[in-house]
Amino acid sequence: MELYIKLIDVILPVFFVIGIGYYLGKKDPNFNTDFITTLAGNVGTPAMIFYTITSTGVTLETFIEYFIYALIIIGGFAVVGLIALALMKKDVVSELPPLILPNTGNMGIPICLFAYGNEGLGIASAIASVIILLHFTLGVLLAKKSFSLKILITNMPIYGIIAAVIVLYFDWKVPGFVVNTTFLLTYATIFLVLMSLGIALTKLKVVSWLNASVLSIIRILIGPLIGFGLIKYLDLTGLAAGVLFIQSAMPSAILTYLVGSMYSEKRVVDSIASVIVVSTIMSFITIPFVVYISLKYFQ
Repeated sequence: MELYIKLIDVILPVFFVIGIGYYLGKKDPNFNTDFITTLAGNVGTPAMIFYTITSTGVTLETFIEYFIYALIIIGGFAVVGLIALALMKKDVVSELPPLILPNTGNMGIPICLFAYGNEGLGIASAIASVIILLHFTLGVLLAKKSFSLKILITNMPIYGIIAAVIVLYFDWKVPGFVVNTTFLLTYATIFLVLMSLGIALTKLKVVSWLNASVLSIIRILIGPLIGFGLIKYLDLTGLAAGVLFIQSAMPSAILTYLVGSMYSEKRVVDSIASVIVVSTIMSFITIPFVVYISLKYFQ
């Protein structure tokens, strides 16, 4: 019974805030999320990355370790995604991002926080850092089919990662006012991005439920299987293994749509949006099972 109560404590707050956003988006179809996107992208996310990596007990060795694990998992996602897209005769380049870049930030970080506390939050952020980097490197490369250094250097979360790594490397003590400020911004950002995810679900449309369902199943079912396989292969245990498992099970990231809409043709963008919507809806069913397994076997 205690495990089920814990599961409710972890899942319900996240889904409830997403529901608030969905309600607001349905109530006002013209709800403008530009302020949320700008604040979260330029201020909140860099602050959250810095705080969660430097103030939750994560060491540089742990950060690098799980950074590498995340890259390995994404490599597994890429292999499966390329095969699936080729079999479905889809664009194996432009339509790959939603299959390899899960929503480890908007959904994964708060779920790992509620499941494993501050230590889990730090490891979750190390994994999410990989996804953020790949959105503005590999994600842009796949969507644009060319690399853009300008996009990378103007992306503020990248500087949050760099600053956090420097602090860990030199083992600096972060001033109290910086800790407190980034703490406030972190929890404000978690609320805002969850709410904006709910709003986005009211705006993104599904053009082909069949295709989107197949690709979504690959994203949210094959993802955790790859994560579980890596955990067993490396003989990982404890909350770090649980966080890795949860993060591997997230649905497609909203950011893949934003990047795709900037550089890809409409047909591809519509397909990406469809996978995001359907995989997110499916994840409302699968994530409770993933978290249950994590809490039961990875403590």
